[in-house]
Parts: sequence; C-alpha cells; structure tokens
Amino acid sequence: MEIFDENIMKFQRKVFTFYKKHKRKLPWRTTHDPYKILLSELMLQQTQVNRVIIYYKTWIQKWPTIRHLASASRHEVLRAWMGLGYNTRAIHLHKAAQKIAKDFDGDVLQAMKHYEEIPGVGRYTSQAVLLFATNADLVTVDTNVRRIFIHEFKLPETISEKTLWALAERCLPKGRSRDWHNALMDYGALHLTSQKTGIKPKTQQSRFEGSDRQIRAQVLRLLLKKGLTFHELQNILFVEDTRLQKIVEKMVKEQLIQINKKKYVLNK
Repeated sequence: MEIFDENIMKFQRKVFTFYKKHKRKLPWRTTHDPYKILLSELMLQQTQVNRVIIYYKTWIQKWPTIRHLASASRHEVLRAWMGLGYNTRAIHLHKAAQKIAKDFDGDVLQAMKHYEEIPGVGRYTSQAVLLFATNADLVTVDTNVRRIFIHEFKLPETISEKTLWALAERCLPKGRSRDWHNALMDYGALHLTSQKTGIKPKTQQSRFEGSDRQIRAQVLRLLLKKGLTFHELQNILFVEDTRLQKIVEKMVKEQLIQINKKKYVLNK
C-alpha cells in the first residue's frame, strides 16, 4: 500500500492532538540523563508503568549514576529488582553498567552507539535512549508503535521490521523526536490499545501463576536470604524433581545462581 505525505501529516496531527490532551506525567520524562532513561527502558519491558514508577524512584535514590550501579553487588541489584519480574533483566542491567563504566568511561550515549557490545541492549533500547536523551532525529519501534502503524495505515500484521522502521522514519517530525515518541507511547497505551484494535504483539507474555517464571522468582527470593541445597528448595517449593532440576540448571547456565558446597547460592 502506498502511503502519501498528506496521510502522514494527518496522522501526526492526530497523535499530537491526543498527546496534548492526555500526556502522562512520568518521572523518566523529566530527565535527559541517558542512564536514567536506559534504566526506565529496561524496567518497562513487559512490566506495567505504575509498578515501574515505584521501583524507578527507589532505584535512582539508591544508585543515582551508572558508576554507582556498576559498583553495586549482584546480590544488592537482584534484591532491589525483586517484584519487577524477568530477573535476567536486572543481571543484564548490572552487567551493562559495569561494561559502560569500564569500557566507555561511564558514557552511556557512546555505549548506546555500540549497543551490540552492551548486555541486554538491542536496537530498540539503544535508539530510545539516544532520542529521549538528545532529541536526535532517530526512531524506534516497539510493540505500541508497531500496533499504531498497522492500525492507522491499514497494514498487514505480517509486515516486516525493515518496512516498519522505514515507515517510522518517514513519520518522524524533524526536531521533535522526543515529543513524538512520547506521544506515540501515550496514544498506544491509552487509546489505541491491543484490546481495542485486536492487534496482538509479536511475542506475548505467558501466564505467571504456576509458571516456571514464578518458580524462578521464588528460588531467587529464597537464595537472597541464604544458600539452600536442592532437597531444601524442593521441600519449601513442593515442585516436582525433574521440573525444579531443569529450572535451577537453567538459572545456573544464565549465571543467576551457582553451586557452592552442594548449596545453590546467588552468583556474585
């Protein structure tokens, strides 16, 4: 389908009009600090905004800079993250902070330009940090933006990432990247929702209750207090042998935990 410039201009006006009336006040929108923006982007992955706000504020008080976070212990980082879910994000964030502090002299913006070297950071996150911190004429496409474009321009849900990113670049109002992406986020989160459009994300979050993710979180909570043997973990969690074994083996492989004197402990 051919998309004309007039269609894009009409789309821009619609999104900005909505944003003017319904703009959300979020703590990470009051800063241009790339570290704080990186933190918010990683926390917001598959987590509700209201929950992130609480964790974000506490985190910034505890570790106000990338160097503060880099010097923290993994134990401290995991304890602060517990409750946000997908705890490997905390590990990636901690490793990213250490990498940026050591190899990029704490320069988050420079690190984002070499995002392939930074744990847990992909194209979307790196572009988001750069554009929100500097207002550079860059684009990024997340689940919200993908859904908006598909709905507004009547595109097939099978549209390629390459085509979506190209369309995003055409839709970008020059010199207003920060406002534009905030407007898109609010338009998608508050108005053009997945439920309203019927457009599902490419990857969907699995049910938490009774899932391996829930058991992983329980294991971490227990190990934050003290090391435990496999038998002790099983007695507390009441999880079938084979299932629990696969879960803890995967956690060891991911370097979340390790075995020390026959007990599982948090990795340092």
